[in-house]
Amino acid sequence: MTTRVACLGAGYFSRFHHDGWARLEGATLVGVADHDLAKATETGHPAFVSLAEMLERTRPDLLDIVVPPAAHADAIRLAIEGGVSTIICQKPFCAELEKAREITEHARQHGVTLIVHENFRFQPWYRAIKAVIEAGDVGDVLQATFRLRPGDGQGPDAYLARQAYFQKMPRFLVHETGVHFIDTFRYLFGDMTSVYADLHKDNPVIAGEDAGFINFAHRSGPRSLLDANRLLDHAAENTRCTMGEGLFEGTHGTLTLNGDGSVHLRRFRQVGTHEVLPPNTSQSFGGDCTYLLQAHVLRHLSSDLPLENTASDYLYVMEVERAVYQSAQSGRKVHLDEQE
Repeated sequence: MTTRVACLGAGYFSRFHHDGWARLEGATLVGVADHDLAKATETGHPAFVSLAEMLERTRPDLLDIVVPPAAHADAIRLAIEGGVSTIICQKPFCAELEKAREITEHARQHGVTLIVHENFRFQPWYRAIKAVIEAGDVGDVLQATFRLRPGDGQGPDAYLARQAYFQKMPRFLVHETGVHFIDTFRYLFGDMTSVYADLHKDNPVIAGEDAGFINFAHRSGPRSLLDANRLLDHAAENTRCTMGEGLFEGTHGTLTLNGDGSVHLRRFRQVGTHEVLPPNTSQSFGGDCTYLLQAHVLRHLSSDLPLENTASDYLYVMEVERAVYQSAQSGRKVHLDEQE
């Protein structure tokens, strides 16, 4: 059985979505829609300027939404009205939490599967790290740190070459990028109980914050820290491969994530390390995580494999995001069980 896939969006990041669907057995990309028809045409797939027209003419089983947050809710509603049974929506999911809750409930009422395209947890290094943790090779995890250092945020031209709208986002570091790590830390360690955040802006040309420290406490015990600064870089030929470096420290050992995507285990009280995962050689974004998420969805559709990142579950990530901003604004720790 082949899943008919249509994509909304032909901007910078959509290329990874289009490429992923084109490479996946069991999927046929039947159309790409964008308000700029020339961009949609350049993809080499059937091109449309109107989502409604694309839905009517291609009758897809799955719609992949790859446009900015403000357009998400209307696109999802139109897809539901058009009879699409499965929808994947890019993150940040909708413009605000209330709108995300509303559209998630709307999809549930109509029996439509709605998934958020949260792809970092599908990066090969995080799958490997989780496997090592679950095997007990690092013992009880006590803390984890990720140093976000993509090095793409300096100067007046920051972000303009790829995603110019980044400069105008009133909430940037956490809303656009930090949510990846909220979800990834949750994937590795489970739900959070509290958060403390210190956020600031280093590049004056952008509207939102671009640096900060965010500390999470997890119900299962570990503490995780996102140490983020988009102006700074790290030691990697491609600083966007992992976008930084990480340490995952337990009572029996420490896992190190390097900028080339490799993961090493150093056992407690030892100096040498063991390679858990070699450097990543994929030329696609983030270890080909877009393709890996898409493959996960196709496996679900063909075998009822449980889905990760359904919209109803992802709302929790957005609630944590809200708590991060509340903490930064108030200057105090915010407990998640106190949130609305």
